[in-house]
Amino acid sequence: MAAARNGQASDHELVIHFLANREEKAFRELYRRHGPKLHQLVVRLVGSENGDADDVIQATWTRVVERLPGFRWESSLRTWLTGIALNCTREHRRKAGRGDAPGFNGDALDGIPGKNPSRVNRAIERIDLERAIASLPAGYRDVLVLHDVEGYTHREIGGFLGIESGTSKSQLARARNAMRTRLNGHGANGNGRDEQGTEERSHTI
Repeated sequence: MAAARNGQASDHELVIHFLANREEKAFRELYRRHGPKLHQLVVRLVGSENGDADDVIQATWTRVVERLPGFRWESSLRTWLTGIALNCTREHRRKAGRGDAPGFNGDALDGIPGKNPSRVNRAIERIDLERAIASLPAGYRDVLVLHDVEGYTHREIGGFLGIESGTSKSQLARARNAMRTRLNGHGANGNGRDEQGTEERSHTI
């Protein structure tokens, strides 16, 4: 087991320490490294209103602790954590009976000193982007976030979502088209017949 290049313990080492002794310090470091990105992912998938993201994150980390002893390092820890977060997200959607329009509260404008115009404009653009993502059907949203934001390949996305790589590619293309429509000011719900038909199919993902 090699330590990370900056002298810090690797994920592998931290996991071993945690499993061997239930070392809280090791787990805190794992959470520090991966918690923020995992939270951003879940917020983009389920929204930031109604406490949905917090519920999913709590369920995710609970499951991580339960299943960490069986993790075989056939992927990176980040990829494994992403898979668990996705499963918890989809379970949450099914229980809640929704998934196509998560809430987004627009907190990006909070805490901007003096409401500097250029920073406000960037924040507004960021809010528009997040709202456009949030308005996508769940299947589109998952693929778009995993590919364009998280950087996963279509093969990896197929493994996460139980779909073929070609399906991931077509969902991504339609998601990008829908995003262009929303960001060009044609409405949050879109109005294309092809998009609507694909939205129904996306529920099976």
